[in-house]
Parts: sequence; C-alpha cells; structure tokens
Amino acid sequence: MFVIKYRKIFYTISGILIGASVFAFAFYGFNLGIDFTGGAITEIGYPEEKADLNVVKEKLNVLNLGNYTIQDIGENGVILRTKNLTEDERVSVMNALSLDSTVQIEEKRFNSIGPVIGQELKSKAVMALVFVVIAIILFIAFSFRKVSELGKERVSSWKYGAVAILALIHDIVIPTGVFVLLGSMFIDYQIDILFVTALLAILGFSVNDTIVVFDRVRENLKNSSKGESFEEIVGKSLSQTFGRSINTSLTVLIALLFLFFFGGDTTKHFTLVLSIGVIAGTYSSIFLASPLLVTWQKFSSKG
Repeated sequence: MFVIKYRKIFYTISGILIGASVFAFAFYGFNLGIDFTGGAITEIGYPEEKADLNVVKEKLNVLNLGNYTIQDIGENGVILRTKNLTEDERVSVMNALSLDSTVQIEEKRFNSIGPVIGQELKSKAVMALVFVVIAIILFIAFSFRKVSELGKERVSSWKYGAVAILALIHDIVIPTGVFVLLGSMFIDYQIDILFVTALLAILGFSVNDTIVVFDRVRENLKNSSKGESFEEIVGKSLSQTFGRSINTSLTVLIALLFLFFFGGDTTKHFTLVLSIGVIAGTYSSIFLASPLLVTWQKFSSKG
C-alpha cells in the first residue's frame, strides 16, 4: 500500500507537527485554567435584558483582576473566571456585571478553588494520563503476547506496544500544541480539567483505532503465505482496515463539528480538542503506527 511505500513523507509531516507543538510549549507556555492555578468561577444570568459584554469588560478591566475570562453561556448568561476574590472584590465584580445595577442579574453559581487544591488537581490530572498510558501498554502486551511466534519475519510483541505509545504521544502532543498556540492569542483557551478529559477520550479513541489495524496484522500473519514479507502483510492489513478507520473517524468528526458550531459555549473548547485529537489519531493509526512497525522490523533485521 502507498502508506508503507511513502512512509518517510508521513514521518516528516508528523515530525514537523510535533516539533511545532514542542516549540509552542517552550515559547508560549501553558495557559492554565483556575482548575490548576486556583481562582473563582462566577456564573450570572440576566433574567430580563442581557448586558453588552463589551461594556461589562470595560468595567471589569478597571478592577485590577489580572487575567480573567468571560464568555457567553446560553442566551442570557455569562461565566466569569478570575483569581480568588475578596468580599470587596466580589461586590465590585457583581456591580460591574450588572452595569452599576442598571441591569438585573441573577447569581447562579460561585465556586472558588484555592492554589493548594489547584496543585492537587494538576498532579491528579498528570497521574490520570500516566495511568492510562501504562494500562494501554499492559493491555497491548497481553493481547499481542503470542504475535512474535507468527510469520517468517518475527516482530516482538513489545514493539507493538511501543509503537502504539509513540502514536499516542503524537495524538496528545498535537492537540495540546494547538491549544497552547490558541491560548497565546485568546486568553479563554485554557488548559483545564475539561481539556484533560478530552485528552483521555482521545487516548481511548486513538488506541482503539491502532489496535484494530494491529489485530488485522496479527490475523494476516497467521494466514500468510510463505513468500509474503512483513512489509507486504502490513500493507495488506492497512488496505483492509483503511475504509473502516476513515468512515469511523468521519462519523465521529461530523458529530463533534455539529456540537462545536451549534452546541453551547461551554462545550466548544472540549469539542475542538476532541476534533483535533480524532484527526491526529486517525492519521497516526494509518500513516504512523503501522509504517513504524515496518521500519522497526527492517532496522532489526539489518542488525
């Protein structure tokens, strides 16, 4: 299949995207949300007439709140994310949101997260990602434990797991890089708990797609003829699963795009991360993971 033949081109594309993402990490840094840094969330409803958001921002800007984000929610509400507020600052914020009491407001939610809790959430988020990656490695190692006994050119089962992890790193680095870049331009694009949830969903989706291809490789190794090389078997396996992978990903992507354009404001960033992750995951499953197996096998056979 052409994917195997032109695999170096696809490696280059992935390398450029990952390099650009790492550059964004180093140059711009992570715009962490209050989930990780601590802060306050205030949700306000306007039961009668909604205030002009631009006018509200002008009033908030004079309060010295530091970095804050405010966004529409539904037809008659806003969510404001700020640093932790004193009681006097909170009164001033409510006054700004009501345009000096000229517009009626209704406080629907106020949550405050301290810096200690934020650090704890950050640690748990990292632990969750690490735990998922370890669980995936163990699952692949168990599922493909006998694959090294198949075929003329044997490939150790641990290499399947290692390649899958490389593909997963690709799939979470790229969406994170895009979000870091957006966070450098728009302050409301923040790394928060919802973002981590999206990354965990991407990991599950991506590894499922990769394992489908690897499973087809395993079945074709069982039934391979004597003259078939490992490269030919992987190419045949990709041809057999290519349509399934593309159709599944397109179906998911269409649903996510509808949510992004027609869903609520609070889910836009979540669906954006998932959409980028689905595209990156589909790319890595087809154009990265399986070709890497072939490259690794060729390198090993030379040694």
